[in-house]
Amino acid sequence: MAVPTPRGVSMGPGGAPVPPELAGLLRAQLEEVADEVEAEVRRQVPEYARPADGTYREHLRAGVVQALTLFVDHIADPRGQGAAIAATYYELGRGEAQEGRSLDALQSALRVGGLHAWRLMGRTAEQLGLDSAVVSALGELAFRTVHEVAEAAAAGYAEAQLRSTDELERRRRRLLDLLLGDGPVSLEAVQDLAHGARWRVPSQVAVVALAAPADLRSQEQLPAMPGALVDIDSRPPRVLVPDPEGSGRFGERSFALGLGGRPAAIGPTVPLTDAAQSLHWATRALGLMGRGILPRQGAVRCADHLSTLLLHSDEPLLARLEARVLAPLDAASDGQRPRLAETLLAWLLSGSNVPDVAARLHVHPQTVRYRLRQLEKLFGDALHDSDARLELILALRSASSRDQDASGSTSVPAP
Repeated sequence: MAVPTPRGVSMGPGGAPVPPELAGLLRAQLEEVADEVEAEVRRQVPEYARPADGTYREHLRAGVVQALTLFVDHIADPRGQGAAIAATYYELGRGEAQEGRSLDALQSALRVGGLHAWRLMGRTAEQLGLDSAVVSALGELAFRTVHEVAEAAAAGYAEAQLRSTDELERRRRRLLDLLLGDGPVSLEAVQDLAHGARWRVPSQVAVVALAAPADLRSQEQLPAMPGALVDIDSRPPRVLVPDPEGSGRFGERSFALGLGGRPAAIGPTVPLTDAAQSLHWATRALGLMGRGILPRQGAVRCADHLSTLLLHSDEPLLARLEARVLAPLDAASDGQRPRLAETLLAWLLSGSNVPDVAARLHVHPQTVRYRLRQLEKLFGDALHDSDARLELILALRSASSRDQDASGSTSVPAP
């Protein structure tokens, strides 16, 4: 069939004009061409070849028809924007992201479908006797169409991914707030939130409390902990770690490297619904690290320092105990008092073994015996009463920790 001498719009500077009448001829073949393009895409792109997936088939058919329509519309009016069809591909891209698929399948379908459509429509143009310049212009138009819809799909995909990531983070933050909040935690509520946050519900967790970075201008550094829920904006920053006893979690080199030299306290492992308790003790431990009562650097496990945490869990009460139990030492001179306290604690901890005390303190056994005689005068029968000895150990440990705190030269940055 001959086509009248072109009266169409040029495709670009120096480009051959495409007769707008061609749009009507191609539009009449659109359904037939769509059938062939769909079959070719299904043959070459495995994701669209699944016979049981009706949704994919519907998306494929709609996408093919829309792209072909845009191509024909461009022939009818090369200046047209095709905004509605671009919006369709934008939504197709969003749909791929929301379904958790990559954009590769859709992009492959566009390449395969665009090439095959061009072959079919180019063949029609040749049959109509259009010259090679017009056929070449149609080819450029076909690839322009593919480029437009591909860009629209990519934009929709990127927007959905961004929204999905932001929403996922919000849901995980709500989940973390629930787990670490003050009130009782319902496992059913946790499971509901965890489903929306795409988080596998563990049976046990531990919470890591992090000291503020030494350089507040530096970027936050966190260990690589798969599945962890993170709140870097809280004070102290905290990380809830699922299944902390598995796979050497806190013993792995990656955990230490991830800290970047930053002090951290690892709360005890607890059932999921008791996560707030793990945070409580991790925060307490971090505070004791800052005072030098616990090691100042590295990662400190609360499980390794339970007695110290217990001892300092109620410091006002501990101070009262210390003042009452150690009152007899006030009778000693300022120079004698620290030596007598050190000797008494070593003696109590060694089971009253004088040679052991001497070895611990690096003094002669006779010096230990001399100090013990002084202590007998000050404390009397309390040194041999089991309840009194326990209170003495607690009070002396407290005093020793306080002295270490006062003499410490390096501090952990405040939580």
